[in-house]
Amino acid sequence: MDKIEEVVDKVVKGEIELHKVDEILDANAAMVARRLAIERITGKGLPSIGSTIIDYAEIKDRNAENVIGATQIPLGVAGPVLIEGDYARGGFLVPLATTEGALIASVNRGMKVLRLSGYVKTKIIRDGMTRAPVFSFDSAIEAYSFSAWVKENFETIRKVAERTTSHGKLKSVEPFQLGNNVWIRFEFDTGDAMGMNMVTVAAEAVSSFLEERFPGARCVAVSGNMCSDKKQSVTNELLGRGKTVVAEALIPSEVIEKNLRTTAEKIEETNLKKNWLGGARAGTLFQFNAHFANVIAAIFIATGQDVAQVVESSTGYTWVENRSGNLYISVTLPSLEVGTVGGGTRLPTQREALSIMGVDGGGDPPGSKARKFAEIVSAAVLAGELNLLSALSTRELGKAHMRLGRGIKL
Repeated sequence: MDKIEEVVDKVVKGEIELHKVDEILDANAAMVARRLAIERITGKGLPSIGSTIIDYAEIKDRNAENVIGATQIPLGVAGPVLIEGDYARGGFLVPLATTEGALIASVNRGMKVLRLSGYVKTKIIRDGMTRAPVFSFDSAIEAYSFSAWVKENFETIRKVAERTTSHGKLKSVEPFQLGNNVWIRFEFDTGDAMGMNMVTVAAEAVSSFLEERFPGARCVAVSGNMCSDKKQSVTNELLGRGKTVVAEALIPSEVIEKNLRTTAEKIEETNLKKNWLGGARAGTLFQFNAHFANVIAAIFIATGQDVAQVVESSTGYTWVENRSGNLYISVTLPSLEVGTVGGGTRLPTQREALSIMGVDGGGDPPGSKARKFAEIVSAAVLAGELNLLSALSTRELGKAHMRLGRGIKL
């Protein structure tokens, strides 16, 4: 403890930078020392931040830097939801971490209605993680020749890329040219990992190889935004990034009327005029849905996904049809980026959350657990959309938030 106090004193005096503490103390002692130093510098006690089960030795150089503790977020479960997919089959409870009252209840209510209607059908249409370095040339002619060579020599490029990983498999390369600049969009099968780091390392290796093969080529950046990571883009909507997944269900009229107190006609009108017409008028681009981001963010936080990737993962479309009083509803997520190994999935509470759904760790065959997880996420999103659209159609949204978001008894 004397050593910790000595380090804290030096940090407070400005003699040691926060990140240098790791070079003096072991990982967990460094975490304590930084927190104590912050308490003295700010004059604020941080006992709750310091109350964590995380072993910093396990996350050092992997998940976070300058750690002083952890933030806790309430974790609830919704379900079960019944799924009949290629990978997810059966009933699943879904963990959601959120501070928004009514969200978990909303998803749970939607899952109940889906359960009463049978199984949610899910399908993964496409699966591949991308990275797109940008190259610069002296002329557009050189850039075109480069693009043509890349397309004609896929096998050579594949061998270079796959030497960097024991799990990733290069699926395709696609050049995009603008003037004397070329973006090469690499798409990889990354197994059960979300795979962003994996494809970045491979793309860097290929970029170096291409610079050697073409002396006039200069890799400006290993990520040239054609990937596109943590951004909305037409490319992701059309070509997909991560998992492109669809979930659908048919809700009988009697289930709608008894449990949602509305009709297929009202829900269809709400979807068309809120999600589609309202979205078009507002210019929401690829967000023709009610609240994909709500559900996906809560699942991402609970399970250790890259939360910033909610940006592209929550783009997508809700489609509704009134079929003679019965309700057809589907959600399409073109760019759902999830994994069950690597990143934050290795943290203790996040790993436990994944285990609730039976998707912790690697799958056999590789990739099967991540795809199963994607199908479960899509079903949860479907449940959230169904309930919110019904609540909007009956003007119950405000009442639900007053009761569950503010604790007001109505």
